[in-house]
This record gives sequence, structure tokens and C-alpha cells, in this order.
Amino acid sequence: MKKRLTDYIKTGGHFFSKTPKNRQDLLSCLRQSAEKEIIDANSLAMLEGVLQISEVRVREIMMPRSQMIVVEKDMSLPEILSIVLKTVHSRFPVIGDSKDEVLGILLAKDLLPYGFPDVQPTEAFNLQTILRPVSFIPESKRLDVLLQEFRTSRNHMAVVVDEYGGITGLVTIEDVLEQIVGNIEDEYDTEDDKLIRKYGDNGFMVRALTPVEMFNQHFKTHFDDSVVDTMGGTVMRAFGHLPKKGEVIILAGYEFKILRADRRRIYLLQVSPSIPNDE
Repeated sequence: MKKRLTDYIKTGGHFFSKTPKNRQDLLSCLRQSAEKEIIDANSLAMLEGVLQISEVRVREIMMPRSQMIVVEKDMSLPEILSIVLKTVHSRFPVIGDSKDEVLGILLAKDLLPYGFPDVQPTEAFNLQTILRPVSFIPESKRLDVLLQEFRTSRNHMAVVVDEYGGITGLVTIEDVLEQIVGNIEDEYDTEDDKLIRKYGDNGFMVRALTPVEMFNQHFKTHFDDSVVDTMGGTVMRAFGHLPKKGEVIILAGYEFKILRADRRRIYLLQVSPSIPNDE
């Protein structure tokens, strides 16, 4: 990919003052091409993402172990279906006695025959017989290498381990691709016409693009919209940096937790009333 980009720059050399000699030169040329409207902003962002994934390690984008949603080996079919329906994920690590013992990967689609016994009679449910092999990868692996492995093996999920073999999290092919193209939404993400959605008993899922004025009306708050227009911008200014997934901040009596973000922007927030510390 890097060679193709360099060849592209060389063939269009009349647009640029010099041929790039290193990564920084190449990025400068790409940004010049965007300024000259040879490529658009979205294309520039993706090209930058392609170049950056060779510098990013799995540990920087993985879902940490504490947030992993798993299926236990002894769970019944109704218990497993409850987890699938609640989370609407397509793949689940299956564990033994603890999260350090991952036995395999369960694909939600492999449960379909058990939901239609009259159409396709099946044997009694046995989780062990439908597990897929699990791929273990070190948290230090580069994303460009991982992406190639995903393509070769056709796996879409890998379990991340530390130097001692302990489970530290998991990563999916979607996580890697989002570093290139930005956030990938699916049918289960918050819809454009539902910028604020109830989440759990006392929380809300709020898209970062939610206008400050709309948020103020919904939560009876008074965030300033004279400098930034969206809640993502408001939260980022409060942090003073681009926060990572899982970071939390308290603002105006509400706890804001970053649910989804990449190296360029925030996408999704979890908002809930903060619990004051006992004095």
C-alpha cells in the first residue's frame, strides 16, 4: 500500500515541489493535495489512517478485559440467547472458570438452528460442538500485521494476551478498519434521528454530534454553545485532550463516559447522573 501511494505521488509529481523521501514528506504531499482539492478530506483521512496503522499497537484499540461480554461454558441455551438478544453482538468469547480461560468463539448465527426446531430438527444443544477456534494475539502486535492476519485466516475477532499469557482484552476486524475509515456504524448503532437514547435504568447513550442546545433542552443543563456546537466538542474541551474509550469526566452533575472514539474524534457517549461523594 505504501509503495502504491508513493507511486501515485510520483506520477502526479507536477502537483508537488518534491518527491517524498520519508513518511512525513508523504503525509505533507497528501495534505498539499487535499489543499489543492486533488483529493477530498475523507480520502485524506483514510490515507492518513492507512499510514498510521503501522504505528498503532493492539493494546491501544482493544476492548479491555473488564468490558468483555462473554458466554460461560455451562450456560443453558436460554441464558445464552438472552445475552445475544441484549447485546446484539455477533461473536462471543466462551470462557471456562474465568476470563483467563477462553475455550473458543461462539457465532450468534450458529444458534439459529436451535431456534427453529420444527423447520430444521437438531440434536440437543451442546455448546462445545459449535465453538469456533480462538485466535490469541499479543497486545504489542501492530495493526497492519493484524489486519493481514484477519484477511488470511478469515477470523473477525482475536483475544489479546499479555507477556505472561493472561487475557487483557479482545479486538475485532471492525476495530482495525475504524482506524482507517473512522467509525463504522451498523443497524444497532444509535440512529441519526435518535441522538439521545435511553440506556439502562438511569443512563443515556448520546451521539457526540448531538447539538448542545438539544442536550440542554433534554437534560435541563446550561452548556455553552457559543464556542462548540456539539456535545462531543464540549466534552473534548473539558478533557483538554482527545479522550480514549472508557475515560470518564463529571460535568454539570452528569457523568460522561466515552463509549466510542478513535484517534481523531469522539462518536458515542454514555451519560448518567453523577453520584456525589459522601462528605
